[in-house]
Amino acid sequence: MNNKQKVNKGLRSLLANIEKANTPAEKSELLREYSNSIIHLKPEQIETNPFQPRTEFDPEQLMELARSIKANGLIQPITVRDMGDGHFQIISGERRWRASKMAGISSIPAFVRVANDQEMLEMALVENVQRADLNAIEIAISYQRLMEECQLTHEALSDRVGKDRSTVTNYVRLLKLPPDIQATLKSGRISMGHARALAGIENIARQKQIFQRCIDQHLSVRALENLIKTESQPSVLHKSPKKAGSLNAEIAKLQSGISHSLGTPVQIKRNEQGSGQIVIPFKNDRELNILIEKLIAENT
Repeated sequence: MNNKQKVNKGLRSLLANIEKANTPAEKSELLREYSNSIIHLKPEQIETNPFQPRTEFDPEQLMELARSIKANGLIQPITVRDMGDGHFQIISGERRWRASKMAGISSIPAFVRVANDQEMLEMALVENVQRADLNAIEIAISYQRLMEECQLTHEALSDRVGKDRSTVTNYVRLLKLPPDIQATLKSGRISMGHARALAGIENIARQKQIFQRCIDQHLSVRALENLIKTESQPSVLHKSPKKAGSLNAEIAKLQSGISHSLGTPVQIKRNEQGSGQIVIPFKNDRELNILIEKLIAENT
């Protein structure tokens, strides 16, 4: 009998002792020992998790991981729950399990947990949102599922995932964005910062209009925030009541036209005497040079 077989036999014996435990305290201690032990399973003993929050696995990344596992073995064990009759269900690590099967390895190291369906769902979702390669929408969906299916408040969820309550709220708000904006965020064409700024616009028509300008003009997060702020504020002109309305509309039109031409929010400020300034923000030398080139091109 090899070492892996001895370990597996020892864990089976430990599981039998759990079932025979006389007191809750004794059972709890045995469960803790069992859950911290690693068992080696055949790939065919393992089945997928019906509560898996992640449904898409990149084929190229799977193949790359499979090559690594074939060369070095599976370094990080998966986590499973014991279903009885020698079968186990994945709690976390389905990607590693898939890649291990592709690599053709015959033994997969796994932590074994004892959990009911509700606990399993929560464990899978919490583990899932800790991943570094999830996009913002996938994280938001996992947060939403945790709150809805596990009856967690924003406060309780923030404790579970180790995030500030405001962070949880900001992610969940992304799910209120229209599908086309969500898809753009998911594909990486806009960032979480862009999406958060857009989510703050309550008027859907205006939200989509500004979103399209953001895409067309390749606005940075700061530029987008400035654009939203500028368009949401009343004109800075201070004119007499008789002329203010028409002048404000003209300046707003000019301001919008210049912003569109330069690809960045522009602000026109004037006082009662008619003097003022045009404010064109930039973050670095590169943005300054681009603005200068555009201004020169407009006058040649």
